[in-house]
Amino acid sequence: MTTLDPSLAPTKTTCPYCGVGCGVIATPDSKGGATIAGDPEHPANFGRLCSKGSALGETLGLGERLLDPMIRCSNGKFEQVDWSDALDHVANRLQHIIAKHGPGSVGFYLSGQLLTEDYYVANKLMKGFIGTANVDTNSRLCMSSSVAGHRRAFGSDTVPGCYEDLDQADLLVLVGSNAAWCHPILFQRMIANKQKRGARIVVIDPRQTETSGDADLFLGLRPGTDTALFSGLLMYLADNGALDHAYIDEYTSGFEEGLAKARSIAGSVTATALATHLSETDVATFFQMFAKTPRVVTLYSQGVNQSAQGTDKVNAIINCHLATGRIGKPGASPFSLTGQPNAMGGREVGGLSNQLAAHMGFTPPDIDRVRRFWKAPHIATHEGLKAVQMFQAIGRGEIKALWVMGTNPAVSLPNADAVRAAMRKLDLLVISENVQSNDSINSGAHVLLPAHAWGEKSGTVTNSERRISRQRAFLPPPGQAKPDWWIISEVAKRLGYGSAFAYNSATDIFREHAALSAFENSGSRDFDIGALASIDDDDFDAMPPVMWPMPDGSAESQPRFFSEGKYYTSDRRGHFIAPDVPLLRGATSEARPLRLNTGRIRDQWHTMTRTGLSPRLGQHLPEPYVEIHPVDAAQADIVNGGFARLATDLGQCILKVVVSERQQRGMLFAPIHWSEENSASGRVGALVAPFTDPFSGQPENKATPVAIQAVTFAQRGFVLSRKPMAFPKSVWWSRVAVTGGYGYLLASNRDAASWKTYLSRQGEAGHVAEYEDTAHGVYRAAQFDGDKLEACLFIGPAEAAPNWDAVKATFAAEVISDEQRRLLLSGKSTDGVASDGPVVCACFGIGRNAICGAIAEGLRTAAEIGTKLRAGTNCGSCIPELKRLIAQTDVQQPMEASAAS
Repeated sequence: MTTLDPSLAPTKTTCPYCGVGCGVIATPDSKGGATIAGDPEHPANFGRLCSKGSALGETLGLGERLLDPMIRCSNGKFEQVDWSDALDHVANRLQHIIAKHGPGSVGFYLSGQLLTEDYYVANKLMKGFIGTANVDTNSRLCMSSSVAGHRRAFGSDTVPGCYEDLDQADLLVLVGSNAAWCHPILFQRMIANKQKRGARIVVIDPRQTETSGDADLFLGLRPGTDTALFSGLLMYLADNGALDHAYIDEYTSGFEEGLAKARSIAGSVTATALATHLSETDVATFFQMFAKTPRVVTLYSQGVNQSAQGTDKVNAIINCHLATGRIGKPGASPFSLTGQPNAMGGREVGGLSNQLAAHMGFTPPDIDRVRRFWKAPHIATHEGLKAVQMFQAIGRGEIKALWVMGTNPAVSLPNADAVRAAMRKLDLLVISENVQSNDSINSGAHVLLPAHAWGEKSGTVTNSERRISRQRAFLPPPGQAKPDWWIISEVAKRLGYGSAFAYNSATDIFREHAALSAFENSGSRDFDIGALASIDDDDFDAMPPVMWPMPDGSAESQPRFFSEGKYYTSDRRGHFIAPDVPLLRGATSEARPLRLNTGRIRDQWHTMTRTGLSPRLGQHLPEPYVEIHPVDAAQADIVNGGFARLATDLGQCILKVVVSERQQRGMLFAPIHWSEENSASGRVGALVAPFTDPFSGQPENKATPVAIQAVTFAQRGFVLSRKPMAFPKSVWWSRVAVTGGYGYLLASNRDAASWKTYLSRQGEAGHVAEYEDTAHGVYRAAQFDGDKLEACLFIGPAEAAPNWDAVKATFAAEVISDEQRRLLLSGKSTDGVASDGPVVCACFGIGRNAICGAIAEGLRTAAEIGTKLRAGTNCGSCIPELKRLIAQTDVQQPMEASAAS
């Protein structure tokens, strides 16, 4: 009889990427990795995973992990220490700084990647016992405008609807959301609704994204004018008998003031069209669709939130739902698409500097209530500094100590160069992390604390629909890695607060969190999970996904709020909010004539400390790039596939160019994911102006004035290596994960001959084979260790850049054959198979050339391509690109036929 190893049993957990909160089944492979599958029983995804989730098994390696506590010594180098020494050092330095400069001299900067239990303990330590609310989170950068909008309208940070509404709506309005790439599992639910029930989709965005390809109506409005569009919609609803007067009268307040302000901003279809630069026909069509469709869900994301007027945009949307009573009803609600896996959980425990735990605020009754529950006499009594302001205070020397947990502010915050410079001024910079090196660690960290990574974590996260799910450990923690809650609690004990932080498990913390949510609540606050306050360890381990609220005594959760009023404002009514006239911060000029919009791409996440480890995910868009309209490109003498320098008043970077008519004139788009760890000049956060929303503190990442100019590189090429490589400052490079090591895409103006000794200088010299064509500027070299390829370098003229697909296949082999060695420097494969081209379907690794070949054979739908190649049959995020390739073929064939005739 075969005995099964229980450590290799499948474990149900939750994906660590976006706020959809997909269920995952992870099965360890006994080699430190795991196979990954979607959980068919999880109500967030029903078994589907996006490209990033599907590739989680490729991100579990320990090659770049931080495994031991480290303290920087006087010589500037880190030295490994025991946990007790590291914790003593952190506590002693904090005590000294607080004694000398006061509690306000300390800050915590947290992450939506943390578990709720980690978040809770950090918030409790800072606000309850150190006595300052200078604890904020990178969620400030993605959803705080939604939080502020909810609180202004509802009196609480409540998401009124749920995912089932996406299946039941007859009109889905996506505002500032590229859901096809950023929330593909939810977007495929919308597409299924469209196909099965005939739901219509409206996409509102300055960019034509993959999401807009499936829209029944696309509104490419002028950046920053969302408030004008929805103010115009409110006016239209009022003037055309589409209001729900009974709902307005019984459950809301402030309608007349809100309507008057909307009229002053956009009092008609014509005025709305002028304000938004849309056609009157498109504006009228949208208004009519909204007015005539009772079941409408308006979904908004970073294009709304990341704005200096993001809160007003949120409230302009909510106003239209309040005015029609379309809130908290099946298929009808405003809905915020959350960016991170536990942004919602962070909101539950007061992870933001202007919140207290359990959805309480800094009102005297709430402060007193939390103080008594925590037994915390020195609790903070006023809001702390929000993220951007916190780092500005660090730069001014007002904050002396900072503890960063699970995030990379030197890349992700606006004005990132100033953030990095500020961090170098700190008397104490503590970073709890999974990786040995990132831009923030390299900004002068004094102490590094190894934290659990996904796969080792155990606790809870809450998704965008208020559903609490378990993240469960399925791998043993490597080295000396510890849970974040344990690290924080141990420091708290050394600060003298041991009795308040005597936790033995994440379950202990969850029970306390649930008890606080119910403490003196009785329906007065939206967040209440009192029914889980006495959950035992076994039930917590087995806890299925549950949606809050779940007050004590409730048999099941409540999926929706506010269909019959019962708001959490002082008058218990939903509030119409009169927004300000929309106006972008930062004016364009002759020197900065364009605006820079930043955002995510399909297969990468944040600063790539996780996704950057996956060879599969690195193949779709491997280089930092800027997207520009053809007219703007022509005016700047910029060509597709070339390079360009972007410059703002704050910084500059050099990016590869993508010329596209989908980009609006006067606007540039660049992804946020590249840093100094993975590129020579792709750190876009350094360009973004730190303008913030006055209510939410969220920065405007979508409209910084910018200039662009062409950059010419004579050479292109690549390096494949078993070890990380360093390059001269004159070389532009982008690091890409490849099977077996590291890949680097290069651009340079160096003479080809200057690369001749590059490989042998990188380490112990093995046999180096070379090919050189001086006349054409070509140099190729390969370094071997016996029958294994250690590294190779290909450099050639930019107009004939070498392709690395065949070479990557050889590099991935443990041992290469004589035939592979002979053909290696030719760049050809031994089997004669042509390159599959850039990956389009990351889930199954299907390249563009294979897809174009299928189209050439006569396939004319994404479904047909899926049947033949499987592309698009998992998460569906590549379907828009499949459709675009089909459309390009359909356009080209008539042109070719016409030319032939």
